[in-house]
Amino acid sequence: KPRFNILLRDDKTYPYVKLTLGERWPRVYVTRRLRKDGSAYYGPYFPANLAYRITDLIHRNFMIPSCKVDLTRFHPRPCLQYYIKRCLGPCVKDLTTTDTYQEAVRDVKMFLEGRPTDLARSLRARMEQAATAQEYERAARYRDLISTVEQLQERQRIAAAEGDDADVFGYHYENGMLAVNLFHMRGGKMVDRREFFWEDLPEFAESPEVEPSTEHVETATEYVGTAALGCPGEQSSPAQSADSATTLEATPTQVSPSIDGRGRPSPHNQFHPGEFFSALLKQLYIGQPYVPRNLYVPVDFEDREELEDLLSDQDPGTRSARVHILVPQRGDKRSLIDLAGNNAKQSYDQRFRVLKPNARKIQEELQEAVGLPELPKRIECFDISHIQGAETVASMVVWEDGKMKKADYRKFIIRTVEGVDDFASMREVVTRRYKRLQDEKKAMPSLVLIDGGLGQLHAAAEALEKLEIINQPLAAIAKREEILYVYGQEKDPIALDHHSPVLHLIQMIRDEAHRFAVTFHRKRRQIRDRSTELLEIPGVGVSTTRRLLEHFGSVQAVKQADAAALSAVVTRTQAEAIRSHFHR
Repeated sequence: KPRFNILLRDDKTYPYVKLTLGERWPRVYVTRRLRKDGSAYYGPYFPANLAYRITDLIHRNFMIPSCKVDLTRFHPRPCLQYYIKRCLGPCVKDLTTTDTYQEAVRDVKMFLEGRPTDLARSLRARMEQAATAQEYERAARYRDLISTVEQLQERQRIAAAEGDDADVFGYHYENGMLAVNLFHMRGGKMVDRREFFWEDLPEFAESPEVEPSTEHVETATEYVGTAALGCPGEQSSPAQSADSATTLEATPTQVSPSIDGRGRPSPHNQFHPGEFFSALLKQLYIGQPYVPRNLYVPVDFEDREELEDLLSDQDPGTRSARVHILVPQRGDKRSLIDLAGNNAKQSYDQRFRVLKPNARKIQEELQEAVGLPELPKRIECFDISHIQGAETVASMVVWEDGKMKKADYRKFIIRTVEGVDDFASMREVVTRRYKRLQDEKKAMPSLVLIDGGLGQLHAAAEALEKLEIINQPLAAIAKREEILYVYGQEKDPIALDHHSPVLHLIQMIRDEAHRFAVTFHRKRRQIRDRSTELLEIPGVGVSTTRRLLEHFGSVQAVKQADAAALSAVVTRTQAEAIRSHFHR
């Protein structure tokens, strides 16, 4: 096994555009889940909103829908999208023909595959045919579509002239802890940033496996620069990629440990940066449907050329150019690596300087800022996650004696609240947590921290009061403003200094609670989405759906199963209902 087995776990994934070629009436929509289901996937798209802009353009110009209407049967009337000319109306008999629809699908494929010249040539031929047949309205539509395609092609040329796609790496290593920053450059512009952290690397350097100290840290996404809307994604097989971004500022810092020109460590340094980046690049890019043309890394490593060959050859059908792994020593590209290193240093400071050194001093400052009766030894932080009230969940993360205590993390499924009500959800989760502590006769934490504003703070306070828990230190940190509200002192919120270690500590705990909640919510939503189609079948309930998914693994496999295979899991009546539903 490699010395560094870097298990990169990301909080979110880049979106792809999916064209459902296996359906009679293919649809096009954005997805973050890729499956081997006969569909064509294009992407990933950087930044994420580019995928949505592209699908919107397809709806407006090619009129291929993304709706979830059952297109295996006809309906009495079309929806609004047909009347505003964003859909050809395949859901209603005789509104369109199979030939017309498949022609539009072929156009969309050429568009998404980055073949604007072929698309414009095909459209021009059809425009001339329509004009010859005196179908002037149809010819005008083709004319407008040609104009749109040519405009997008020009944008793409401009983006290509500004620079190639590249990923730029920087890092900061100190005291056995490592921060890595990855910049995504698309069309010569910075569009996104990712950051990863590892702890105790000297110990891990002796071990065959290395797991990051934390999952990917999600921060606010900011789109920097302008990406050409016409830039196509690569047609992809199922894979995942993920990102996060933050505003970038450079400050002069020392970014490298003691290493030689090939990335080998000095005799006194157990960290192997060259070996680390070799492992990092392999696990980031091998098997991925899209690899940028240039990868800029801060140190060289022994198998760099072999990895270039591997990445260049892994998908020759879609790779437009050879992949280069470069170690620039001067010029603009070196400046980019230095910028990534500077940001890694800032990430390191925010992440680790509040965790390890001067822990007691930070505890004392937090005690003074919040007015705690004693040094805070344990902080429990809560966050709520949902999408428009669906699958509402909560998380609780724990900081204890200077570090996150993952063994004490807890997840909650909200049971008593319907719809969007963060306050009621917070009351429920705080009640459940501390009622359990009362029943088990366990001590309360030094501080209960809430991810939210005054409303969430008061909801948590009401829950504690009903449990007759008095004098419990309670605070909330509001998003965006980064203001700390202490219960009982709400009229005097605490605006901590931007560089305060106490603020960094509270932010880190809050962000971890948010990440944990979002991850749990996503898993719940994925299970629900997988189950929805089965739950629509008469006679199939939640327990039956669970058995089917556990046995077959996916809804697609259930669809393809014959009656005998289904009857091995469910009753014969249910098996017949399932077959009838999917094979009308």
